[in-house]
Amino acid sequence: MDTTTAEQLAPGAARTSLGGMRGRQQSSLWLDAWVRLRRNKLAVVGLVFLVLIALVALLAPVLAPEHYAQQNLAEVTQPPSRQHLLGTDGLGRDVLSRMIYGARVSIAVGLVVEAMILLIGVPIGLIAGYRGGWLDTALMRLVDVLYAFPNLLFVIIIMTYLKALLAQPSAGLLGPVIVINKASGGLLGVFIGLGLISWLTVARLVRGQILSLKKKEYVEAAHSLGARSGRIMRLHLLPNTLAPIIVAATLGIPGAILYEAGLSFLGLGVEPPTPSWGLMISEGIKTMRSYPHMLIGPVAALSLTMLSFNFVGDGLRDALDPWMKK
Repeated sequence: MDTTTAEQLAPGAARTSLGGMRGRQQSSLWLDAWVRLRRNKLAVVGLVFLVLIALVALLAPVLAPEHYAQQNLAEVTQPPSRQHLLGTDGLGRDVLSRMIYGARVSIAVGLVVEAMILLIGVPIGLIAGYRGGWLDTALMRLVDVLYAFPNLLFVIIIMTYLKALLAQPSAGLLGPVIVINKASGGLLGVFIGLGLISWLTVARLVRGQILSLKKKEYVEAAHSLGARSGRIMRLHLLPNTLAPIIVAATLGIPGAILYEAGLSFLGLGVEPPTPSWGLMISEGIKTMRSYPHMLIGPVAALSLTMLSFNFVGDGLRDALDPWMKK
């Protein structure tokens, strides 16, 4: 009886043991990646800096010495002092306060635009790679056509049209959109303009990953068990593309921030007096010889943020690479 019971329980015990091993292996993938990421000192420093920037952006009303639009014409273009640690600009506004509020704009643009990129690029790349055939051809030719346009020129055209459209008095269906645009300081056009042109690389990346994964044994097994295509894409293919998607998102956020800075520099970004690092650079570069303090602060903030995102992206790329396990 004991022998029979043991024989009956053995397969179940083996399955439990195998399931436990799979669970440990699956959880250890991200744990090992985190351990490898912590060993990369530059990535850790960049991550700490980005967390500090995010906290500064969230706590801007508390940390800023003054409101970003507060003017004092008696203290125009003052150099750094105890009262104004980074000096004042041409309208007597505190440069440090405007930099702190400008961090909100940069972080918001980076996160929202990257979210739009993932929401557009990941499904298109997933469907194109898995379905194949005429659908894949049509979607990839659309990507090729959009790639043929110069990115900055395309974004400028979109931004110019959106600014003219959203500048109209609130009426009809555009009423809520205009209200949102005003509440965000004119950032809605930036979100849409950058989101429509920046998803191409992510779509190609995801498509390439799906093409290499859809012939794997576990996908064929799911097919043979009668799993639907939507379930296979959602539960089997998409989770295995998360690592390159995360790396692409980390490296894409600084690109969106830099695009916003360039658009604000050209006068197509946020609407004054809302501060942006790009807008502050545009204002400071006109007087950089006479009042360099107006330029040094925003340039340093933008450069360090870009550098930190690149460090974190490189660190994640190495940490999530299975060949880097040693």
